[in-house]
Amino acid sequence: MANFSFPELSAAEIAGALQEEGIANVSAADLAKPSAELLFGIFSNLFAYFDPFRNDPDSQIGFEALTVLEDPSQHADSIRVLNLYQKIKEFFASIQYHGFILRDLLRPDPKPKRTLQHLSAVVNFIYYRNEKLQLLKPILDEVPSSEDRKIELTSRISELQTAIQDHEMEARMEEPVVLQLDAEVRDLEQTIQNYNKQQMSLKTHAKELKEMIDAINNQISQADFKLMNEAQEISKLSAQVVQSPDKLQMALEEKKSAKADAKNLEKLTTQKVLEKIAALELYTKAHEKLCKHLEKMQALQEQVNKNKALEKEVKTIKVKLSDENVSVMTLEAKLVEKQGKVQQAEEMLKMAEKERDETLIEENKKLNDLKSQYEKKLKLLVLIEKEAEAMVSEGGRLLQEAESVRQSGIAMQQQLLTKGEKIVQAFDYNDKNDIDRFLQKVDELENSSLVEPLGKSGSHLY
Repeated sequence: MANFSFPELSAAEIAGALQEEGIANVSAADLAKPSAELLFGIFSNLFAYFDPFRNDPDSQIGFEALTVLEDPSQHADSIRVLNLYQKIKEFFASIQYHGFILRDLLRPDPKPKRTLQHLSAVVNFIYYRNEKLQLLKPILDEVPSSEDRKIELTSRISELQTAIQDHEMEARMEEPVVLQLDAEVRDLEQTIQNYNKQQMSLKTHAKELKEMIDAINNQISQADFKLMNEAQEISKLSAQVVQSPDKLQMALEEKKSAKADAKNLEKLTTQKVLEKIAALELYTKAHEKLCKHLEKMQALQEQVNKNKALEKEVKTIKVKLSDENVSVMTLEAKLVEKQGKVQQAEEMLKMAEKERDETLIEENKKLNDLKSQYEKKLKLLVLIEKEAEAMVSEGGRLLQEAESVRQSGIAMQQQLLTKGEKIVQAFDYNDKNDIDRFLQKVDELENSSLVEPLGKSGSHLY
């Protein structure tokens, strides 16, 4: 199990690690004199390295800042720096490293110790992260590849496209029926509105009729009461002796005519009430029919709502399909990019193999040339060695001959010296010059006798 710690690294080690991971192309000399631009670039590339597909909001100004700042465009750089500083603080807090302040980003210390400490923590975390990723690699290898996911998404997209096409075909087939139903629904809604108006007017008229019936009933009850009073008066009058029967007869006739008028009025009112009741029953039946039509319209409206809901679902499916298409296009772009990198690597490998083959051919050619030259030189050396051995043997023989000649010359010289001494003793010592000339001649003769055989033997050496 890898343990994460913060050992301080040298500038060369940090620069090598950043270059190896492809985060920043920096050198140890750059880290020895850190600048704000250098650190800004390193940390920006670091977060892009951790999450290459993120949408970087560092350069965007939030709505709260827009409401507070008078001229946000003048503060874009400051906001970008503060956003990056906040992300750096969150990153260091997540790895439990403390001590990084805003001054370390804006004005790093000329002495690179603090900067190297911060970057050492970053590099150590990268090493720790890589070790963890290596441990997770067997698990990731078991996960289905992007090709399988792409095939699955492609089949799912084709199924959804087929379902959408079927639904659109059904919608086109049902469109005339829907249009007809919409027209009928509009007509029925208009009819319902008319019937509602008529119903309101009928309710008002029925209320008026009810009031009239109540008034007539009151009048009838009053007339009955009057008739009862008149009957009582008639019974009282019949019991009494009337002195003027003509007046009584006239009063009775008036009462009878009033009673007949009241009965006629009652009949007329009853007839009107019956007519109104019949009209009310007719309106009630019409209302029931309208309610049935309204139920049918509500069912049609529910069907229309269902169709609208289906259309919304279709739109949602289309949006999801477009999102999946975007994801598929993204995967395809990544796949194309990876294929391009693979092709580039294959081309570079082919070029390297070609260069290696060409270099190997040239080296083999040079090696063969050198081998042939060495073989020629070796043969020549063998010949030279044989000639040298022959010359050495010949030189030894010549040395032996020269030694023998020298020994014979020494012996001859001794003999000549002996003869010279005898000759000197025989001549007069006064003639000294003649003797010297004689000795010089003797020496010349000795030298000539020694040089001649040496010259003959020396010709064999050359």
